[in-house]
Amino acid sequence: MSDPNNSAAPSNVSLFDLTGNIALVTGASRGIGESIAQLLASHGAHVIVSSRKMEGCAAVVEKIKAEGGSAEAIPCHIGDMDQINTLFEQIKDQHGKLDILVNNAATNPYFGHILDTDIGAFQKTVDVNIRGYFFMSTEGAKLMRAGGGGAIVNVASVNGVIPGPFQGIYSITKAAVISMTKAFAKECAGLNIRVNALLPGATDTKFAATLVNNDAIKKQLLQHVPLNRVAEPSEMAGAVLYLVSRASSYTTGTCLNVDGGYLIS
Repeated sequence: MSDPNNSAAPSNVSLFDLTGNIALVTGASRGIGESIAQLLASHGAHVIVSSRKMEGCAAVVEKIKAEGGSAEAIPCHIGDMDQINTLFEQIKDQHGKLDILVNNAATNPYFGHILDTDIGAFQKTVDVNIRGYFFMSTEGAKLMRAGGGGAIVNVASVNGVIPGPFQGIYSITKAAVISMTKAFAKECAGLNIRVNALLPGATDTKFAATLVNNDAIKKQLLQHVPLNRVAEPSEMAGAVLYLVSRASSYTTGTCLNVDGGYLIS
């Protein structure tokens, strides 16, 4: 096994070399997930590109292969427990192991005052962002345990620390992801499984379009970002590469802010 937790790499091997690793990235058909998938593949990982729709996953796989990388597409809606189970059965049957899991797929169906949150939006957000992340992590970690170790990265949000305006239930679920990360890190350390979180700030993606494409909201937001700009999706991928590689072999339970300084302002 090529273990992303093994710090005893040969001197001629890069700390960021992921050759031989099987990596699963959810929500990888666009935005931050796509950038993560492409970067992990460029460093040698075989990347399983996953999202709800096969078409989007397949397009990313083609980009990775065109750049000389190795990838395959397996669609999965992480809000559906049956689909999660099917996904991991396929990975087990086809690869027999999993070294890296990046939980990036998420949902934010409601933008408005917290008092007006309806049960449908509440349930959908919880099912994907909490239940989905939890059972993706448990199933992924079971494969890692059988293989001797691995690395999990949960994509949370700065909203899990400071709730975003009119993003109440989304912010609550992202706070749960931060706590979940620490709980898994503590209990899985003895299994040689490291678990960390990425906390992106405002990033120019379709997912965040409500914020970054509204000039008034964007202007107000940037008043609290010392770097005074919105991030590009590719600026999140490097942090994930660090967290899944040998370079972070002594890092677990960490929540890494990649937010232009938002949480210090």
